[in-house]
Amino acid sequence: MRGIYTFRAWAATPDNQMSQFGANPGDHDRTIDAVARHMRGRSARHGHHPGLESGGITLTDTFDDPESNRWNHHPGKVRLSPVFAWPPRPLASLKWLSGAWLVLSTTTLALVLAALAYVTLLPPLADMASLAPGWVLRLWLANLVPHCVLAGTLHWWLHMRRGQERRTKFDSREQVRDNGTFTFRSQVRDNMFWTIASGITLWTVMQALVFWAMANGIAPKVFFPSNPVWFALWFVLIPIWSSLHFYWIHRLLHWPPLYRIAHALHHRNINVGPWSGISMHPVEHLLFYTNFLIHFIVPSHPLHIMFHGYTQSVHPIFSHSGFEKLIVSDKERARMGDFFHQLHHRYFECNYGTVDMPWDRWFGSFHDGTAKATETTRNRKSRMHARA
Repeated sequence: MRGIYTFRAWAATPDNQMSQFGANPGDHDRTIDAVARHMRGRSARHGHHPGLESGGITLTDTFDDPESNRWNHHPGKVRLSPVFAWPPRPLASLKWLSGAWLVLSTTTLALVLAALAYVTLLPPLADMASLAPGWVLRLWLANLVPHCVLAGTLHWWLHMRRGQERRTKFDSREQVRDNGTFTFRSQVRDNMFWTIASGITLWTVMQALVFWAMANGIAPKVFFPSNPVWFALWFVLIPIWSSLHFYWIHRLLHWPPLYRIAHALHHRNINVGPWSGISMHPVEHLLFYTNFLIHFIVPSHPLHIMFHGYTQSVHPIFSHSGFEKLIVSDKERARMGDFFHQLHHRYFECNYGTVDMPWDRWFGSFHDGTAKATETTRNRKSRMHARA
């Protein structure tokens, strides 16, 4: 049965004051289970099934699985994209793709931002034949400003203004403050620093190299008048390519030696927020942004390059928001969070890719949101770290 809008009231117990354990991906499992046992006992004592009625919205638990007890909000069993299902499901696939392209989504928002940046800030391609500081700085600002506006606004609404309280919030814990695990002893400041100093900067460097190569005839170009079909199709394929690349780079980053060097910094964020999306170690950013190298092979337009960058910025902001839905004035306004990836941040060795590609199912790392999948993931994690 599919779960909808699960909420749990959270008691002020020592369990929910726990630290984040990004560098030691085993300790927090025991604390999570202790919290779950506390919540089940609390519900039994009060003689009701946990739920919450708030702000005119009644949210109840319809997901009958022990895993739901470990979360403030459990949206139900995770479903992957039907696009790669067998036997084919054409109607379901069209519905899935229309949800990305025919409504306001992170994909269409990335496309709008790319068009705005191309028209207002990006110089003509001929002017990018030399790596002059002027246009590279403009490119950095074109990446910096929308990311900061979107992440900052969402963080303000969810965590400062607390505009929807804990409605559709996956994890009941708040973002960490005064904790030496994080740079500046603050999760938010840590995330902002690594996002801006490393993430947006290295993302800009990779784009600048592609633009320079295109301007000098090193990377192939395509323009709408000469090939309109490919020009349009490449926009659809870029997110698929990014998902494919992300899965394999992400699995590489979970190789224990590389995890300790680089990826542990991102995984300090067990309870993620909007600024967590591209808060990574520079080594991880360099590996992550190698996906721009596809433009040295596949003919592209500057619009494609900007769109590619924004898809890898806008989507992580929302997928790491920690909330499934955006609620304003007691009405659901948009879908935001990604429980598929939220499971990865809690259990580590699962869901390395995205829901758009079936790699996790094919290679045995898919966590579907059930207690059985949690047990399988924990066993895999124990074997991996025992060999390290």
